[in-house]
Amino acid sequence: MRISVALALWSLLLAVPACAAQPAADFQPTQLRGFARDTLTIERRDGRDTFRVWLALTPTEQQQGLMWIRELPRDQGMLFMLDAPRSMDMWMKNTYLSLDMVFFDAEGRISHIHRNATPLSEEIISSGGAVAGVLELLAGEAARRGIRTGDRILLPKQR
Repeated sequence: MRISVALALWSLLLAVPACAAQPAADFQPTQLRGFARDTLTIERRDGRDTFRVWLALTPTEQQQGLMWIRELPRDQGMLFMLDAPRSMDMWMKNTYLSLDMVFFDAEGRISHIHRNATPLSEEIISSGGAVAGVLELLAGEAARRGIRTGDRILLPKQR
């Protein structure tokens, strides 16, 4: 009996990699299939971080954002760009993940970080002034990576 239990557990452990989550590079939620993708880099005081991002280019994509997404790899996010710098207001309606919102100016300088936005909240999250856009990352990533105001986002060329 003990041998059959041990074999069953061993078989289960061998099967886990086959059903594990897909690699972060291949992560593509159905809700974001039509969104363009690109890579951006954040230059920090003491290093660089690269993220694979979805680009919210159209008003419809910007309205949807990361709504209905239930998981997000740590090295991925969503980039919202404005046509011209202005104050920007966001919310977390229908967004199941807590996010860090990294607001930046036209040169890519980070001007404000709203950390750990509350999932499903309709509370308004303000940029705190005129910005060129916002990068949404999984909550805690800004702190974990040491991303601070004054750091610079090297924005993708695609618009």
